[in-house]
Amino acid sequence: MNVISQIKLPINEEMELFEQKFFDSMTSKVALLNRITYYIVNRKGKQMRPMFVFLTAKMLNNGIVNERTYRGASVIELIHTATLVHDDVVDDSNRRRGFFSINALWKNKIAVLVGDFLLSKGLLLSIDNGDFDLLKIISVAVREMSEGELLQIEKARRLDIVEDIYYEIIRKKTATLIASCCALGAKSVIDDEKQVEKMRKFGELIGMAFQIKDDLFDYTDEAIGKPTGIDIKEQKMTLPLIYAINNCSDKEKSWLINSIKNHHKDKKRVREVIAFVKEKNGLSYAEQKMKEFKEEAILLLQSFPDSEYKASLLLMVNYVIERKI
Repeated sequence: MNVISQIKLPINEEMELFEQKFFDSMTSKVALLNRITYYIVNRKGKQMRPMFVFLTAKMLNNGIVNERTYRGASVIELIHTATLVHDDVVDDSNRRRGFFSINALWKNKIAVLVGDFLLSKGLLLSIDNGDFDLLKIISVAVREMSEGELLQIEKARRLDIVEDIYYEIIRKKTATLIASCCALGAKSVIDDEKQVEKMRKFGELIGMAFQIKDDLFDYTDEAIGKPTGIDIKEQKMTLPLIYAINNCSDKEKSWLINSIKNHHKDKKRVREVIAFVKEKNGLSYAEQKMKEFKEEAILLLQSFPDSEYKASLLLMVNYVIERKI
């Protein structure tokens, strides 16, 4: 049994029911929309977000979830899918998880409209059921994700960003969504703000570790579905690179920034950058930081009584660090 199946074991029934509810929440009277949403549902990924929602809810509520939990998981997935569809348009990307992206099959205008439709469906699902507390959690996440993307674009022009700015970018861009999944799961079953905040923080820490792991993939030689050096080619600032830039001589720093700004399409130069970052301990530093976020997340879970749901969340923490893709 693979790790994902193992993590899913205590929530298998909920995940199956969720898939049906999620599909139902997308329906429309427009045939074209239904064709596209059917395509979206059938190319789903690992579904880590709803898994966080259900595992958190069950851990905090003696293994019991309710309709709010299902709605929370559906809303987060609707809004997340909307942001992915829009991302593919912004990045002019033709592929998503090995499938053609919506914009590749149906063009940009339709993709943007589908993203808007999914976003409104998510908002209405909360409003129609009076889940304003859940809607607030999700709306904050969407705001932060947009800010994170824009902050990255603003700072990427300079390239020599400091570590603190990098953490702020990834906290908003990546970690906030996982944080909101855990907060949502908690809020759907309990009304204890302290516990909800604890689970939000837990999700945030996992999200930080998740993004650093993604950064490290840029420097691996294994085939992982993401070509080595792609972040360098796209002039994205990753933690190993930031560490190398801030821990080398002025001459090396000029070469490094010049390489990324002006030679990022040169394969030989990209390989040289990767070798330089490794030599400057950029990878071991990033790995160390990733482990610190992981340890902090595990520490937060310790106060909860042992259960199969807590065990699955711990497995999830380790999976995020050890995954190969």
